[in-house]
Amino acid sequence: MIRVGLVGFGMAGRVFHAPLLASVEGLELAAVVERNSSKAAERYPGISVYRSLDQMLADDSLGLLVVATPNGTHYEIARQILTAGKNVVVDKPMTMTSAEAAELMSLAKKHNTLLAPFHNRRWDSDFLTVKKLLHEDILGRLVAFESRFDRWRPAPMTERLWKENPEAGGGILHDLGPHLADQALVLFGLPEAVGAEVAREKDGPGVNDSITIRLRYPGLVVTLGANTLSLPARPRYHLRGTRGGYVKMGVDPQEAALAKIARIHDAAWGEEASAAWGVLHVEADGALVSRPIPAVKGDYRLYYAGIRDALLGKAPAPVTGVDAWRVARLLEWAAESSEKRREIACEWSEEPK
Repeated sequence: MIRVGLVGFGMAGRVFHAPLLASVEGLELAAVVERNSSKAAERYPGISVYRSLDQMLADDSLGLLVVATPNGTHYEIARQILTAGKNVVVDKPMTMTSAEAAELMSLAKKHNTLLAPFHNRRWDSDFLTVKKLLHEDILGRLVAFESRFDRWRPAPMTERLWKENPEAGGGILHDLGPHLADQALVLFGLPEAVGAEVAREKDGPGVNDSITIRLRYPGLVVTLGANTLSLPARPRYHLRGTRGGYVKMGVDPQEAALAKIARIHDAAWGEEASAAWGVLHVEADGALVSRPIPAVKGDYRLYYAGIRDALLGKAPAPVTGVDAWRVARLLEWAAESSEKRREIACEWSEEPK
């Protein structure tokens, strides 16, 4: 049994990490850092509550620490954990810059510890369905791929105020951008160039709340987008190929379900209702044929099952530090492209080993 300490019990810790850690065999959610409350102990009786990271680092029984604090604190907290010789999972974005990601990778290598970013949306039902669709080559040669997280949130955050503070790591580029970028890198590999617009669309000053990122590959443009002023939202995925197209509306149901529970007990977890399935459109015998594509079952627990197996020496980590470095570098190029209003060539030779 690997005892796990969770640093932070805000939205990320409470909704994502705690229920997943409490639901994976071989992992025990044993401790949490909550500076001013004991909400975790109310939800998970018997859990140890520490008021500081130093107190948690002194607990030698913990085999893994998970960082679920505001974005701008990830690097410093992960650095302290790695320096103490502890294994660590860091919520996305692992760091705000690629240089910070490279430094954490170096520390993990020096101390022979695990460093893994929490790129849970590799286990989204819709993403796994798209991945399967591309593998089966149903659409023919892909000519355009669009992946979006559109929302309607015109009012500023009132609970997680740090998300409205650029110095704390707020802004949609580093909130939803890492998910979009990581999924694109998994599907298509490293792009040749990046073009982007990073903007604020709401009235008044504040963080960026709209991104459009175009990744150029040979014969293919991958468009990633997110904003908070979409009513209605556009498709989550829109794929166009030489033999047809695919459109998926709506988002994976796991986040909404996790917000209501402390542990996963549902045997049908991660299954998407048939009414929400994406639709394939192809031409057959001169006629347009449209049919829903059964969704692949999603399951965020598989991420932590992979982390468990990596710590036990049974398998490589499901996501690694270099994955986070690539995402951070891609987002840096996107910000540069938006600022300079031109496409930025990707130089991947600087990738840390």
